Amino acid sequence: MRGNITRRGKTSWRLKFDLGRDPATGRRRIRFITVRGKRQDAERELTRLLNAAHEAGSVEPSRLTIADYVRSWLDGADGISPKTLERYRQLAEQQIIPHLGAILLQKLRPAQVHDWHATLVRSGGKGGRALSARTVGHAHRVMHRALARAAALELVSRNVVSAVKPPRVEAQEIEILAGVQMADVLAKLEGHALHPIVAVALGTGARRGEVLALRWADVDLDGATLRIERSIEETGRGLLRFKEPKTRHGRRSISLPQSAIDALRAHRRRQLELRLALGMGRLESDSLVFATPEGEPLSPDNLSRDWRRAVTSRGLPRVMFHALRHSHASALIAAGLDVLSISRRLGHGSPTVTLTVYGHLFANKDGAAAAAIEAAMRTRVEP
Repeated sequence: MRGNITRRGKTSWRLKFDLGRDPATGRRRIRFITVRGKRQDAERELTRLLNAAHEAGSVEPSRLTIADYVRSWLDGADGISPKTLERYRQLAEQQIIPHLGAILLQKLRPAQVHDWHATLVRSGGKGGRALSARTVGHAHRVMHRALARAAALELVSRNVVSAVKPPRVEAQEIEILAGVQMADVLAKLEGHALHPIVAVALGTGARRGEVLALRWADVDLDGATLRIERSIEETGRGLLRFKEPKTRHGRRSISLPQSAIDALRAHRRRQLELRLALGMGRLESDSLVFATPEGEPLSPDNLSRDWRRAVTSRGLPRVMFHALRHSHASALIAAGLDVLSISRRLGHGSPTVTLTVYGHLFANKDGAAAAAIEAAMRTRVEP
């Protein structure tokens, strides 16, 4: 199988690749796909397509089962983080293959996808327990993504998963700390190793992995800002890796409140004292802000574990660590900050994401809207 790349614009590329002859007609199967991004992105996508076609081509398409195809697709997956790929494999082996794996890829029909959803909701969990609509939606998206690739390679005529919507996920009230609770949490954590981490999480709204990936070079205490440039993730095997933000909005500068600055200054002093006591010398600019005594990155999962322990031992509100990010957003909304500024501070891809998650926290100001439009409607320009 061969392929080539042709530029179609500043950031657009046309991929042309040959899948060999159709065994039924003898005609060559030439495919075209457009990719946006850099040339390296196009090259990676072409390699991925050819590899996927090669893997799928080892089995006659008409006899290829969903189990064989999904596993082949996951083995050749590119551009998916290890953490996400690990979750995809889990969903494939637990929620997709046991129910749909024996069906021939080309024989899957929308009705079977619908019945699959119903089965998962009813008894798709461990031991035949009911599965949440959210998890069913995750499995649905994995299947949709897999069949989108199959459709691009013309192993199937269409992506039948797109014809069926996953179960609706009921909106859940997010956990937040009230303003007085934030101050109380920080007071109760005085002297605890978590204090500076929690102060930064509450003061910036940064995600757990973003906080743990911070280097001192990313922090300007005199300028009262920090820069989010990367995040750290942990796979189920305990492996840690740094990764860049998923979108350009994830890379951002955030102003620091005085409480977070004070906590970071105190933390830096303690860190320097410990390093000098251990004979490790001064901090380098690329040293992690939060690390083990040896300077190694902290585990995000262990941070959540330590937070749960502190909740119990220090009598803190029983919320997850991620609730600190929600609490930050809630405080900004309560202060009347506009949704665009909040979205940029949180690193959301768009304000729509912010409104989807936190829309219920924005006060209903429809009465004020009516007064504003009434004033406009009554305004006249004198001739």
